[in-house]
Amino acid sequence: MYSVDEKGRVNLPAKLRKYVSPDTNDTFVLTRGFEKCLFVYPIDEWNKLEENLRNLSGYDPEHRRFIRALLELASESQLDAQSRLSIPQELREYANIESEVRIIGTLDKIELWNPQIYDEYKTSQPETYESIAAKVMK
Repeated sequence: MYSVDEKGRVNLPAKLRKYVSPDTNDTFVLTRGFEKCLFVYPIDEWNKLEENLRNLSGYDPEHRRFIRALLELASESQLDAQSRLSIPQELREYANIESEVRIIGTLDKIELWNPQIYDEYKTSQPETYESIAAKVMK
């Protein structure tokens, strides 16, 4: 668990920072994720995602809706001198993040969760880790 200060800042753990490319210049894009978490993309990974978004059709209503939902709350943030990210109030409200946050690295991005919501998410899943692994890692 990590603390969120009164200004909405959270310290990004060193174990995750070491995997971020130096080319990012400590710049991240925060946006809404799935299951009420936040996605935090290093800027180089965000640029890859943007390229994928550009390949979606502006004539397809589902594509437009997804792009709007993803970008509506997207916000750029740079690590400060204490390696803290500032989480905008609107995103904290979306994810119900108050004084504590669970931080999870997920390969190309970081997820920020309200710890209680994450625990509820984990326990609500009908399948076990092992059964999902057997399906996914065929």
